[in-house]
Amino acid sequence: MFLGKKPDRIKREGDELCCELTPQLELSMPVMFSAMSYGSISYNAHKSLAIAASKLGILYNTGEGGLHEDFYAYGANTIVQVASGRFGVHEKYLEAGAAVEIKMGQGAKPGIGGHLPGTKIGSDISRTRMIPEGSDAISPAPHHDIYSIEDLRQLVYSIKETTGYRKPVIVKVAAVHNIAAITSGIARSGADIIAIDGFRGGTGAAPTRIRDNVGIPIELALASVDTRLREEGIRNNVSLVVGGSIHSSADVIKAIALGADACYIATAALLALGCHLCRTCQTGNCNWGIATQRPELVKRLNPDIGSERLINLMTAWNHEIKELMGGMGINSIEALRGNRLMLRGVGLNGKELEILGISHAGE
Repeated sequence: MFLGKKPDRIKREGDELCCELTPQLELSMPVMFSAMSYGSISYNAHKSLAIAASKLGILYNTGEGGLHEDFYAYGANTIVQVASGRFGVHEKYLEAGAAVEIKMGQGAKPGIGGHLPGTKIGSDISRTRMIPEGSDAISPAPHHDIYSIEDLRQLVYSIKETTGYRKPVIVKVAAVHNIAAITSGIARSGADIIAIDGFRGGTGAAPTRIRDNVGIPIELALASVDTRLREEGIRNNVSLVVGGSIHSSADVIKAIALGADACYIATAALLALGCHLCRTCQTGNCNWGIATQRPELVKRLNPDIGSERLINLMTAWNHEIKELMGGMGINSIEALRGNRLMLRGVGLNGKELEILGISHAGE
């Protein structure tokens, strides 16, 4: 499948079909590894994600910590991120990836910037992020040069100019109450893909009160965004990628039926690597070699074994997605996208069913 702007209608030049498209991301399945920065997770964890994405034919996201020089080799399967702190962002970095993502917000902590403790900033991370060793990496909540859709458009086209209009640009936002209006503006900013992050997404850097009480479920955000973009006739201007509480292949199917083109996963990928959800990532003492920079702990995660576990997970999900689609009598992701007739609600109230655009079970 492909992510990026699509034409609204078939175009012909004489007797020939016009097949020119803006840059697209090609995926073997509608799932990608979400943003996890080098620094928040270890070198070996990042390498596991990069190897797995390369072998699977999907993509992984660098997060806001720049890209270690060893991973430039996996550039064809890498999404490089530009966040508010602009850590590690330079021209070579933007050129390295298959796409560039501008992170405006994160579902687990809407309205809050990132914070990587100085204890995690060793020499490698210091060089990659271009900050002093041992200093806290604190990202401001907003981009200080973006306060309107016009400002966002300037950054989108600055990135496109830098990369020669050869890479799609993604804008990532958190799922909040007015998300439909926000994405309507983003779709007109020149972005090729919009990533929406729901409130149940996990991150080791989010305060518990924020993680549990701010933001909205991705299902409601996605349904309202898809409906708004269709009503305005601009749905094909962007692809939609959603993350936050995508725990299984069934969640992927539900998200696509609600209007997504693909899904981001992060916690599920870390669980495959051995994460036990200790929720102490910020301490840097991860026993499993994932959310740590301590050499004696990092070596506990073998990237070759880690990548095989990720490949096993994604291969299983791929089979299950095909089985679920087969049960619906659908043979392509495109036919499932936005096909809410395939969904029914259980235990939902009338307003939730209205926003989701689905019928209750039994109807």
